[in-house]
Amino acid sequence: MCTGRCSRCIAVALYPLAVTSIICNILLFFPGWDVKYVKDGHITEEVKYMGGLVGGGLLVLVPALYIHLTGQQGCCANRCGMFLSIAFAAVGVAGALYSFSVAVLGLQNGPLCKVGLIWTTPFKDRDTSYLKDRKWWGTCWEPKNVVEFNVGLFSTLLVTSGLQLVFCAIQMVNGLFGCLCGTCSNKGVL
Repeated sequence: MCTGRCSRCIAVALYPLAVTSIICNILLFFPGWDVKYVKDGHITEEVKYMGGLVGGGLLVLVPALYIHLTGQQGCCANRCGMFLSIAFAAVGVAGALYSFSVAVLGLQNGPLCKVGLIWTTPFKDRDTSYLKDRKWWGTCWEPKNVVEFNVGLFSTLLVTSGLQLVFCAIQMVNGLFGCLCGTCSNKGVL
């Protein structure tokens, strides 16, 4: 496969992953589908790190746009453009790693929720994981179903950032080959 065509395929795969990351992060600000928790400041700490919005979203979306340009005929579909795609893909790797790390922390620590009369993170610093025993999930009284909500969205962020990491790493290798061998644009094949 030509390096230009490979770049286009990678960019097309990165677009929905970046949008999914952004949407998941935005949704995490509204546990129980209610804005009152944001207003009151009762949001899980890892949500505030905005790993999906900044890391898996913007830091992957911008490189995806450039990587897509390296697959098109024109100014970026040359050896220099492919060299720059390596740097852009490295930014995507950094963003995906940040999103992945935040998602792991979010899953490990669990959500901020109301237990009795206090707001706390009841699953943080426990010997066993709350993910293995669903009986513990009832510990959180408010917001309703916050554990399922956080687990679902942080798991989605984990998977999307993992895929982004793989695609950006592949583009780094593809960019190296495109830099050394060319993009096939002079052969009429993209």
